[in-house]
Formats: sequence, structure tokens, C-alpha cells
Amino acid sequence: MKRTFAAAAAVAVAALALMAAQPSAAQTLRWSAPGDAVSFDPNAQLDSFTQNVLSMVYDTLVRRDRKLQIEPGLATSWEVVAPDRWRFKLRQGVKFHGGEPFTADDVVTTVARTIDPGSRNKGNLATVVRAEKVDDYTVDLVLSGPYPLLLNDLTGIFVMSKTWLQAHDAIKPGNTSTGVTTFASNKANGTGPFKLESYEPDSRTVMTVNEGWWDKPEHNLKRIEFRPIKSDATRVAALLSGEIDMISAVPLQDIPRISSTNGVKVVEDPSLRLIFLGFDWKPSLHAAPNEKNPFLDVRVRQALWHAIDLDQIQKRIMRGKSRNVGTMVAPPVPGYVAELDKPLPYDPALAKKLLADAGYPNGFKTGLGCTNDRYIADEQICLAIASMWTRVGVQVDLKTESKATYFPRQDRGELDSWMLGWATLPPMDGFSVLSAIFASREGGYGGSNPGGMSIKAMDDLARKAAVELDETKRRAMLAESFKIAKDQALFIPLHQQPLAWAMKTNVEMPQFADEYVRPWFAKVN
Repeated sequence: MKRTFAAAAAVAVAALALMAAQPSAAQTLRWSAPGDAVSFDPNAQLDSFTQNVLSMVYDTLVRRDRKLQIEPGLATSWEVVAPDRWRFKLRQGVKFHGGEPFTADDVVTTVARTIDPGSRNKGNLATVVRAEKVDDYTVDLVLSGPYPLLLNDLTGIFVMSKTWLQAHDAIKPGNTSTGVTTFASNKANGTGPFKLESYEPDSRTVMTVNEGWWDKPEHNLKRIEFRPIKSDATRVAALLSGEIDMISAVPLQDIPRISSTNGVKVVEDPSLRLIFLGFDWKPSLHAAPNEKNPFLDVRVRQALWHAIDLDQIQKRIMRGKSRNVGTMVAPPVPGYVAELDKPLPYDPALAKKLLADAGYPNGFKTGLGCTNDRYIADEQICLAIASMWTRVGVQVDLKTESKATYFPRQDRGELDSWMLGWATLPPMDGFSVLSAIFASREGGYGGSNPGGMSIKAMDDLARKAAVELDETKRRAMLAESFKIAKDQALFIPLHQQPLAWAMKTNVEMPQFADEYVRPWFAKVN
């Protein structure tokens, strides 16, 4: 249940002296989060925070409404004209921020750029073969076969201007994992509700309202000023001093202090995002290149799960706000099975026995990689897990870093074990986990499976579920994949992340389970 708390009390923190204070500007939303958007190139990355920021500038063919239901966007209607062909009628009279008219050519170019082999997010359209122009305002998407989740996928595909891309030699996509940058990496030209005025990575992003937006805006904003502030203390102090209007997310330890202060409110809701640990599946680990990879033995993976005291993490680090999980998808998401949602119990003695049975009575060496600015208390969680693994004899080389460098390294398979969060976006369906995480990295699948895990049963399920139109059968396939993951301890699910934002009482910002900030619904009074 959503809870809103009134808050206030000025807090002076020395670090704020380094930050230039600005007077409150009417209809300007000054917003802060721990990390920044990685790139403004829609095809260069996959992390949902970056996608969220891009959604303020770019539109999609279909989008999510206030209830997260799919509704028309740049496409006004659609129909399935053949099992492998969907036809979209496009909205007329729409213009890009640069003044170019939006037509079918832009959709064709956007699809080709998205499914390009060099695109980081090509897995978001894994079943799309190509886009074909029918006329200036009609386009067909040709699929590899029947696919029930195309509309869900399209909510995360940002439409770009063909003319603009050609003019700036950016037809080919950027990719943060391979280091490819384009003109679109720090510039943007969308059709969305806000225009990108400036983007200074890890420093400041400014957007201004798109007065010519095709939709009727519900917001009253003229300007958005975003500043990433990594330090929890500094970010909270900026809010309480009036320098920032809103922060997302709120450090859990600061919720009581913020909620007891006048002029500020805290808003809490459950999130769809699950936090989990994954493993490298190559023959040997980076930490021990001349030895066999211990993670290839299911007993080792189970041992590491038994070695983690989830209750202590939930109580002490997550302040009781998270929910311990035993499966890889949140309850509201299609494919969730309650019977699987039970973690392996904390049992360090059993963990040691399993390690000994697997041939590691004295443990082994492994690296553990984590972000320190992406998920709630991510660094603290990993510190706790490293300590718990050490207690059962595993030697852990923990490295925490900014998501800007972490995600490319994780995607390149440079980490032995790693933390990741997943909110099943954009489809909001369990197939997102099956196709992107469980399936082998091949043919548009396995976009977030960097460690070389390849399990035939998972690959078969991913391809069958992709074309299964019977919803009962499709969900049974998803459930089967989650059972395999649980039985084989392919990953270690940790918890369902809480969602807490704090903002001034004069800010109206609806909260969503996918954690997206949607300022086109916001008001600053």
C-alpha cells in the first residue's frame, strides 16, 4: 500500500558547500538519483534507468499509460495481417524536435538500427526480422513467426529520425559494451514530451518542454534539471535544503528522518525489480585462470546460496523494506509461480558440506562484481555477501564500481560472479527473463547472459514460448524455465527491491512499479 509521509527540517552538510545552490524556479523539476544515464543512444545500452531518461525525449509506437497498460503512441492502430506480419498505422502531423516530419521511413530505420548485430538492445526485438514501408504512414513489422508479446516489446523501442541519423553519420548503433560511440551518444532528436538541451555525463542533464508535442500534456513543467549525486548523504541534504525537488530512490536509512520533516514527503510502493547474483560459466574463472570453474558444479552454486543470510540483509541493510525471494520474477508478472518463491534456507554448515562434496573442502577463489550507484544499497549488500561466503571458505575478491563501467564489463563476461537487477522491462512478462537471461546468447536471445551459460532446455523453452499463442501453455513454459533455474541454482535470487521516492510537498509525481519517473504526468505547484 502506498504511504505518503509529510516531512521537513533543514539539514546542513559540508559537502553541499561544493554544490552551487539555485533558487527554486517555477515549473522546473530539479531531480536527482545515485547514477546517470549511460548514453542517449537508444541502442547503446540496456539498463532501465537509462531507458527511463530516454523515454522523456523519445516516443515509442506504443506506450504505457498511468496504469501501465499498453496504449497507442506514435502508432494509432495495429493489426495482425498474417501470423508473422503486424501492420501499424502511424500518427500523422508529428514532428521531431529538429522539425523533421515523422513518417514510416523513421520506423524502418529505427527497427533496422535496433536489430543490427552491433546493437546492445537487439534482444528487445529478438523476433523481428525487418520493417517494411507500406506507405508514408503505414509500416509492417515482419517476424520470424507468431509472437504474442510484440506490443510489450515495442514499449521500449525509441523511434529515431532517419534524416537526423543520416546527417550525423549515426545510422549504425552505438554500443557501450564494445565502446562504439555515435553522434547520438550525447545528442538526441526525438518526438517526445521534452527536448534534450544538454547532457554532461555524471554531472548534469537539462531538458526543456517540447511545446509541439503531439500529445496533450498532463504536466505543467517547462524544464527538467537532472543531477546524479552518488553520495546518499549529499543527495538527501540537497533535497532537505531545497536545492533539489525530488530524489529517487531514497536511502532506506533516511526514510524516518525525511518523513519527519516539514515540506517534504516520501512515497513508497512495491517494485517489480528483483536483485540476484549470476555466475560465469566459462571453463575457468578470472580469479583462478588455471583451475576448473567451480560454478559449473550445481553443488557449489547451491552452497553459495545456502551461505547467504537473506534475513540479515533484509533486516539490517534493507531496513525491512525488501522481500526475500526464491525465484527470478515478481508476483505480478506472468510466469510467476508462488511455490517456487522460497529461498534456499541459510545453512552455512550445509554450504560447507556441499563445497566439500564438490571437491572444494578448503573453498576456492572468485571475483564478485557489483555496482555502487544503481540498486538500493547495492555495495552494502555485496560487502555482506562477500563476508558470508568467506565464512564458508570461499575467498572473494570484491570489486564495486559505477554502473557506467560495471555494465560494459559485466556484459563482456569479465566478472566471475555478479549482481544484477531485473524488472522484466520492457515487456513486463516472464519471457523477458527466459529470453534475455536464461537463453544462450545467440540469434537475438541471451542479451543479458554474458557468462556463457548454455542450457538446451532453456533455449528450447525460449523459442517455443516466443511463438506460443495459447496463454495457458505459454505461462506453463515460463514456469518450467523458472523451475529449472531454481532446481539447478543457475542464479541466486536475493530480494524484491522496495521503491521509495522523496520530493517536496509541492511536487506531484505518480509512482510506478517499473520504477520509471514519468515527468509528463508531473506538476510543480
